[in-house]
Amino acid sequence: MDATDKKLLRTHQSHPSMSMSELGEAIGLSHSACWKRLKRMEKDGYIDGPAILLNQNALGLTVTVIVQVKLEKNATKQLDEFERAIHDHPAILACFSMSGASDYMLRVVATSIEDYEVFLKEKLANLPHVSSLNSSFALKTIKSTTMLPV
Repeated sequence: MDATDKKLLRTHQSHPSMSMSELGEAIGLSHSACWKRLKRMEKDGYIDGPAILLNQNALGLTVTVIVQVKLEKNATKQLDEFERAIHDHPAILACFSMSGASDYMLRVVATSIEDYEVFLKEKLANLPHVSSLNSSFALKTIKSTTMLPV
């Protein structure tokens, strides 16, 4: 990956709706050269794919919860079963395997605290091998981005 590739990725991240011609012009490449570089970077795994970012609050998902999860046992089978089960819940936006006191950290959205309480009791508490859950509610979002520092 050279400096032009990085510039292309930065520009494409910050202006995803730019046409290929506009993108090429912004970084000093022809339309076809720009397209070829993007296709190569997709093939090489630098680009996961297109995405549309939705406004969480406008959609009524005004509660963000960070959930620390501890499992009963850290054996491969239990970890795999827990990780597979996470994918069944669209309210869980992110799941991170952690070092330290928690085994996993989840980012969950809900329409209200009451909605989250139902999700906690009916879904999270019933995930396989969960020993304990610790929920923290975000008061406000200071920064949230999908832009990687390339």
